[in-house]
Amino acid sequence: PLANQCGTNLASPGQLEPSGPTAASPGSKNRRNRGGRRRVFEDYMTLRDVSAGLKRGELIQGSLRINPKNYHEAFIPSPDGLADIFLDGVVARNRALNGDVVVVKLLPSEQWKVFIVCCKECEPTPAGKGPAGQERAGDPSSPDVIVEAQVDEEQGELIRKLESVSLQSKGTRNFWLHSHYQVKVVYIVEEKHSRAASGFIKFLPDKHFAMFSPADHRVPRVNVPLTDCPPDFPSRPGDYANTLFICRITHWPYDNTFAEGRLAKSLGQAGEIEPETEGILIEYDVDFSEFSEEALACLPQNLPWTIPAEELAKRRDLRKECIFTIDPATARDLDDALSCKQLPDGNFEVGVHIADVSYFLEDGTALDFVASTRATSVYLVQKVIPMLPRLLCEELCSLNPQTDRLTFSVIWKLSPKGKILSEWFGRSVIRSCVKLSYDHAQSMIEAPDKEFSAEELPACSPEHPLQRVHQAVLHLHSIAKHLRAQRFEGGALRLDQMRLAFSLDADSGMPQGCYVYQYRDSNKLVEEFMLLANMAVAHQIYRKFPKLALLRRHPWPQSRMVEVLQELCDQMGLSINLESAGTLHRSLNETVGNDQYSLARKEVLTHLCSRPMQMALYFCTGILQDEKQFSHYALNVPLYTHFTSPIRRYADIIVHRLLAASITGENQPKASPFLVQKQASHCNDKKTASKRVQEMSTELFFSVFVRECGPLDSEAMVMGMLDKSFDVLVLHYGVQKRIYCNAIEGLQSFHFRKVGKRPEMTLVWAPGDLEQGTFTQVCISLFSLVNVQLRSDAAQLKYSAVLRRPERPEP
Repeated sequence: PLANQCGTNLASPGQLEPSGPTAASPGSKNRRNRGGRRRVFEDYMTLRDVSAGLKRGELIQGSLRINPKNYHEAFIPSPDGLADIFLDGVVARNRALNGDVVVVKLLPSEQWKVFIVCCKECEPTPAGKGPAGQERAGDPSSPDVIVEAQVDEEQGELIRKLESVSLQSKGTRNFWLHSHYQVKVVYIVEEKHSRAASGFIKFLPDKHFAMFSPADHRVPRVNVPLTDCPPDFPSRPGDYANTLFICRITHWPYDNTFAEGRLAKSLGQAGEIEPETEGILIEYDVDFSEFSEEALACLPQNLPWTIPAEELAKRRDLRKECIFTIDPATARDLDDALSCKQLPDGNFEVGVHIADVSYFLEDGTALDFVASTRATSVYLVQKVIPMLPRLLCEELCSLNPQTDRLTFSVIWKLSPKGKILSEWFGRSVIRSCVKLSYDHAQSMIEAPDKEFSAEELPACSPEHPLQRVHQAVLHLHSIAKHLRAQRFEGGALRLDQMRLAFSLDADSGMPQGCYVYQYRDSNKLVEEFMLLANMAVAHQIYRKFPKLALLRRHPWPQSRMVEVLQELCDQMGLSINLESAGTLHRSLNETVGNDQYSLARKEVLTHLCSRPMQMALYFCTGILQDEKQFSHYALNVPLYTHFTSPIRRYADIIVHRLLAASITGENQPKASPFLVQKQASHCNDKKTASKRVQEMSTELFFSVFVRECGPLDSEAMVMGMLDKSFDVLVLHYGVQKRIYCNAIEGLQSFHFRKVGKRPEMTLVWAPGDLEQGTFTQVCISLFSLVNVQLRSDAAQLKYSAVLRRPERPEP
């Protein structure tokens, strides 16, 4: 099989299928069709030619990523994961949209535009122009730093060198990895993009259609029939200037840069949280509909439900054990619990107990189909779109306190320092004695000798005094610290990025305040034992089912991007070692102090170091031939999976079924590796979409917060620079914004230069009312601290960061 190393699609050429209106079609390569209309886009290659080209290595398959700040730029990963391949312009994308799995072909050399670029975040600077060339904005999720690739040849010499190397040679592959050539889309393997977008309609006089303009500029404008628009739209188009609509693309003709589509519905007024949220969900194909009667019929009908006696007899009874949950205070789907008791020999029996969702969710049922399609719960700021019906999420499977619940348990005998002495897997039944929040557990950790009163903690089962729970939390915390230290000593990496959280008005749902979420010892405690359980289960299911195990791998970062980042760190005088996950983790912590500036610089460094990282992926072990590719880079372990969140992740349910079969020998898996991989790929897609929806929900609420409560002042740190703008991390809120020098109020002039790899910018301010002459701020560079103000823009839900004029220094 042709295995795309980036994990976006795993299919053999023979398994490629046409995908909707963009499937392969016969046609001429001429720029005009028979009717004489000028052709904008080329016909797609035939399936036979695509399959042959992939086999010969003349074509490359990958997932398309379009720059959200500059829709002219797009990238696909190179097959070996070392760098990205560049597509220049809409025509080169040939009607493919963001996320689609495409096949690309190298353009003829006379069509190349040679760029000095090193990675997807750097702006492509045309060769010969240097850093003062035309600015190309990068991905806002990872702001740009201008870092040029080392190219000693002049442009003509470079092209001659490229032309002298055949397509299949190793030399050309090196140039591919440096993105010095260009490609075009010749086939769409799978339309991953939903073809839906939210946006606005515009009246076009003397036309039988209106123009739909998507809010996401990566989606083309769409011609929609006037009959889809409100009846009074032609006579009163201004009434709908601020109305959000959902449009679905139905066709994109070869002779038009505009697509064709239909309006699906009106969402409501732009700028309001619920219409904007619904638009996000539809665009990312999140199913937020009610569960069908057929699916709900798969659940127990006689309520309240009790565990059947015959099921109890099959399980290990842990109901008398001191077991408890630790979750966010607002959580209602509690799918993991912990236990810890000291043994007479001084060691500990530690258990991780996970809701047994697979008991209720039988393979092949209507509800199983819905869950596998949704694949994940989606967490928005104000609500959750659940993967499973609430009866399962919040009642039957939620490990609510003082209630008998079915679980899968992993129980270890551990030494006080976390050494595993024995291990047991099995189905169990528990009765959680108390529901702790992270705040409760943190209070226990911070006050180890305190005797908490009943009023300070939630109600606890009378069989297990609060003091016993407190002691168990302290033991778990102590063991977790050892496990965590051992992991990082063994070469693991954690890149914590600032995460924004909100307090909402109970009545209106509007954001009242926001804060950067604090990741504390109680979070680390839970995380450590979830990691331990996931690793243990990964080894168990791979040992029993070496061709069918569903695992999670994390590929190594893109090597060329790592090299460029290492060069930048060296130029900046930073002792950052990027050779491995472990060396990176150690150097990040060793080179940064505890003062406010150092902590801010660590945040920026974390963002910079996150850029080369690739996404972790679910996969079936029978698909990848090389076991080395199973490994998880950040955790630095050979095998890892997801077992601990079956209420909100379908991948965990598959793992539960495999684990059950590995223990009992019953219900052996019947699916082929190909089918397991197909579900794994779907879970990857849905997880990526869920992550982006969560980010967009946060952005939406913060935009509303700035509009309602702003302007907001904060210190910020420069984290990236271009020749006419720079990016900052706003420290009080953890958001990233780009500041354009041409738009800075009171700025007289600015000058960008580079000293080696180090970018610098000089800002010259015009005289103020009470000043004589000018005030010059010299050498803003990476890690410079500046003062900014976040202001709401005139456009709906847009806000900008305004650089504050620095105070005049004392004479």
